[in-house]
Amino acid sequence: MQLKNKSELINRINEETDKRVKEAEELIKIQKKEALIAAKETFHNEKQEFDREVKQRRQEISRLESKLLEKEEKLEAKLQSVVDREGDLAKKLDELYEKEDYLADLVQKQTQELERISGMSSEEAKRVLLEHMEKELKKEAAQLIRENENYIKETSLIKAREILSSTMQRCAIDQVVESTVSVVNLPNDEMKGRIIGREGRNIRALETLTGVDLIIDDTPEAVVLSSFDPVRREIARVALEKLISDGRIHPVRIEDMVQKAQEEIEEMMFKEGESAALSQGIMNLHPEVIRTLGRLYYRTSYGQNVLKHSMEVAQLAGSIALEIGANVELAKRAGLLHDIGKALDQSQEGTHIQLGVEFAKKYAESEAIIHCIEAHHDDVHANTVEAELIKIADAMSAGRPGARRDTLEIYIKRIKKLEEIATSYEGIKRSFAVQAGREVRVMVMPQSFDDAGAEKLARDIAKRIEAEVDYPGQIRVTVVREVRATELAK
Repeated sequence: MQLKNKSELINRINEETDKRVKEAEELIKIQKKEALIAAKETFHNEKQEFDREVKQRRQEISRLESKLLEKEEKLEAKLQSVVDREGDLAKKLDELYEKEDYLADLVQKQTQELERISGMSSEEAKRVLLEHMEKELKKEAAQLIRENENYIKETSLIKAREILSSTMQRCAIDQVVESTVSVVNLPNDEMKGRIIGREGRNIRALETLTGVDLIIDDTPEAVVLSSFDPVRREIARVALEKLISDGRIHPVRIEDMVQKAQEEIEEMMFKEGESAALSQGIMNLHPEVIRTLGRLYYRTSYGQNVLKHSMEVAQLAGSIALEIGANVELAKRAGLLHDIGKALDQSQEGTHIQLGVEFAKKYAESEAIIHCIEAHHDDVHANTVEAELIKIADAMSAGRPGARRDTLEIYIKRIKKLEEIATSYEGIKRSFAVQAGREVRVMVMPQSFDDAGAEKLARDIAKRIEAEVDYPGQIRVTVVREVRATELAK
């Protein structure tokens, strides 16, 4: 029974399986048909799209071909036009060649006719014409040069006056009076005895330590300090005033006060030098240069304070340099340092220019500054604009009214004496004292002196000036011996 049921179950399963297989086969057939139909539709659609694109491209190609044909026709038309123009140009060119040949023949005939009439060849006529034109051009150029020179002279003189007057108006520095003595006021005449001391030991100690002469005479309540060194004189004055204020006057105390006075004066000189440099905007000066510059505060020349004079020269040179476009910083620095040798000439041998040049080289000043120092009195030729400005500013500062105290009578007497000494020798043609008496130029007769004789004459005149004339600084003696030979060629 069970076996029969299982067999029936198996048969039913088999039938069911066969049925589903058939259904699956039928479904597959249906799907294949549908897929085939869809593929055919897709192919048909794509074919239609392809045909449409092909048609559009063919239309585009056709349109492009039409444009190309149209352009080709235009190019052919233009080419034909160019060909026609070339033909016309060739004809015109042939005509021009014919005219050129005709004109060349005509010019040749005219040239031959002109040569026949003038009696000159074409080369000779060209040369004459060029010479005439050259003369005319030279004449015009000379006229222009002359007019420009006159204009430059007129305008430059006016401009120079404006610059100098403007510069001098900006510079106004007071001057102190030169003196070789200082007066120290005393509280009473009894103080004179204390200053002299027992057997003169106090006054001797003070004079020995300071190097200054103390003059104690009948002048009431005053002591005179005499020295050509203004720094020493100032140290002695300060020390003596301290001793008078302190009241204890003896050699040991004098030595202490002189030492303190020296320190104060050294500090004062450094401050004055620093103040002078800062007033002109000059930086990077060596401390020893500043200290030496400050010594000029106590140095005078013909009554003119040398430090004030140096500041004035720096200001003047800087102002002029600014107006003409020169180096303002260099002009101011050189103007401030141009007379720095005067701080050394009382303790060392040599002129203030020589000492100033050596000092500037020692403390690494530039070659331009050194040249300005050595050229400001024409010891060497000034070959820079700034060196010329220092010369001008120095002359302006020293020569303006009231700057220097040397009296007119003393000045004229010294100049006359120098010229008299120079002209007292035989064979002298003329002599001139120039540069405010700093140089004597002697013109000699060339037949009376040879080169060696001229050198001996200069040396002899210099020795007589040293012996007979009182003067500050140095005086240069220049002997000029000129020989001119002239002959006429006939």
